[in-house]
Amino acid sequence: MRRRRLAPLLAVSVTATLAPALATSTAAAAPAATPSTASLSAAKGGALDPYVKQKPRWKRCEADSPAQFQCATIKVPLDYRVPAGKRIELAISRIRSTSPGKRHGVLFSNPGGPGGQGLYMPLDLKEVLPKSAQRKYDLIGFDPRGVGRSSPVSCDLKPEEENWLRPYKEETFAKDVAWARDVADKCREKAGDRLAHITTRNTARDMDLIRAILGKKKISYLGYSYGTYLGAVYTQLFPGRADRFVLDSAVDPARAWRGMIQWWAEGAEPAFDRWTEWAAERSEKYGLGDTPKQVDRTFWDLVAQADEKPIEIEGQPTTGDDIRNGMRQAVFTPEYATELVVELKKAAAGRPASAKKLAAFTGSGRTGATRAAAAAEVPADNMTASFWAVVCGDNSAPWSRDPESYRRDAIEDKGRYPLFGDFASSIKPCAFWDKSVERATKVNNKVGSLVVQNEWDSQTPLPSGQALHADLKGSKMVTVLGGEGHGVYPSGNACTDGTVTTYLLTGKLPAKDVTCEATAESNAEARKNQKRDVLPGSPLPERAPDRF
Repeated sequence: MRRRRLAPLLAVSVTATLAPALATSTAAAAPAATPSTASLSAAKGGALDPYVKQKPRWKRCEADSPAQFQCATIKVPLDYRVPAGKRIELAISRIRSTSPGKRHGVLFSNPGGPGGQGLYMPLDLKEVLPKSAQRKYDLIGFDPRGVGRSSPVSCDLKPEEENWLRPYKEETFAKDVAWARDVADKCREKAGDRLAHITTRNTARDMDLIRAILGKKKISYLGYSYGTYLGAVYTQLFPGRADRFVLDSAVDPARAWRGMIQWWAEGAEPAFDRWTEWAAERSEKYGLGDTPKQVDRTFWDLVAQADEKPIEIEGQPTTGDDIRNGMRQAVFTPEYATELVVELKKAAAGRPASAKKLAAFTGSGRTGATRAAAAAEVPADNMTASFWAVVCGDNSAPWSRDPESYRRDAIEDKGRYPLFGDFASSIKPCAFWDKSVERATKVNNKVGSLVVQNEWDSQTPLPSGQALHADLKGSKMVTVLGGEGHGVYPSGNACTDGTVTTYLLTGKLPAKDVTCEATAESNAEARKNQKRDVLPGSPLPERAPDRF
């Protein structure tokens, strides 16, 4: 992965006005009862002055990267309640506006995750943003704290320990509980002094510190998937600092994070039903069944066959659980899902089948992708370690400490959501994580923002985006009916792209919510993206099926 870029610095006279505002917002966002919070509030920004006065040393990010793509490293407090305490490094990047005289401000960005590297986002956005937007903004990127080149965390996890979407089975549940406990213990042992502070709230505070260092009163923002939650938390903690915020493929703040994982199961069921109808209408071509019920039976018969005896795909045994896992994401694009099942039928019958098309079921290539072709200094398990830090640490309350409760939930949800319910609800390392240092963020404000959502999004289903829209009282929402894929802007769809770009250029939200129709071209791009298992760094969010 890659990313970098940042903007100028400010004089001491400017820091005197900016630091108090950041400190006040930071203090107000923290728990009210702790002495460290009280002292930070009383400091009125003085404790943060050394951070705000930093002057990033900008340089070309890499020898082979464009000269205008610049990187720097700054220091931020590990714990904002104790700003004079331990510091960590934050990697930031920038590409300056192509027309400084027409520049409106800075556009921050985040690709998703949690755990996605954002340092290269400006470079990627430069390839796809309209030239008008590139004239309007300095493009700002950063690796969130604990991620990539920003003091990366590690739990020393082996590749098999990173495989966390595990189906419930009575005979393996005890082993899965032991795995979850071991992951939590290893993370605590390896990075225990930092884990509690790798949270979305602290990343939002880092964003505001970057803002102050850059000498800006406000920031604009483009966030995808997990990045929508980060953006929403920023608007909650620093409402006066949020300018133009685009939140693409949105997280429901009330369900961060166990409930968001469970959305994957809940959202897959209507998508599965839609797929059976689509395939039945094309039974002459694909031969999966003349009615939705017959298509349904074809699929579940294959699952049952693979449960009894794994189906061989180029020598690799594929179980019914493998099929359910892969199909969960596939059904959000009916044509793609149909092609998968057609090939699976061939393999089940002992006939030659496309291993490339069946990769969603076999997982071939997935481990290498999710472990990242990262820079040498980034631990191999960094994305997973930072994922758990946020998913467990943002809000520990929804994570039961009783392993048996996960058994009950998994059994119940497999009945309610047969495709993926037990994967989503079974035991996770958060069951053994330490309690959150801060309360969960309740998002409920009137900051203006634009929520953008495909109707058929496999990672953040439509109701999730609608929930964020309801929480952000000042927002408007763009819904792409028939839209497939995770990540909308830019997609080549004139309706969606035009609405978002206009907002970024003018700051004017639509007068009312906007409904766009998906185009064949935009959905074709989504299908192409779905077939490559990539990580963050593109202007669209990571497409790894076990991240947001």
